[in-house]
Amino acid sequence: QVQLVEFGGGLVQAGGSLRLSCAASARAFSTYAMGWFRQAPGKEREFVAAISWNGGSTYYADSVKGRFTISRDNAKKTVYLQMNSLKPEDTAVYYCAASPRYGASPRYGSSEYDYWGQGTQVTVSS
Repeated sequence: QVQLVEFGGGLVQAGGSLRLSCAASARAFSTYAMGWFRQAPGKEREFVAAISWNGGSTYYADSVKGRFTISRDNAKKTVYLQMNSLKPEDTAVYYCAASPRYGASPRYGSSEYDYWGQGTQVTVSS
């Protein structure tokens, strides 16, 4: 069973930064694509960013491109999401997800991810 635990959420003013971490228990973590999704109140869960198994490919939603950076450390079995220039519309619960099936080619759809963390709240005040 794969367990994912997110850390680093909190309250920040607009323009500020946060760094989210996601620690995985999976033995085969280094073969998984990893993704970050978010869900704001009353809205559907949406894709934020994804990274291939070796970090060689990264993908971002247009809304966060240039502000957010996804990275991973396979030795630590951890994936990160550095969020800069935060906006109030970035307020959401952020989820980490693992995709064993698409390690080399991360996907944008939540259905392509098999394991999910419990989420961490990010609140950006104006």
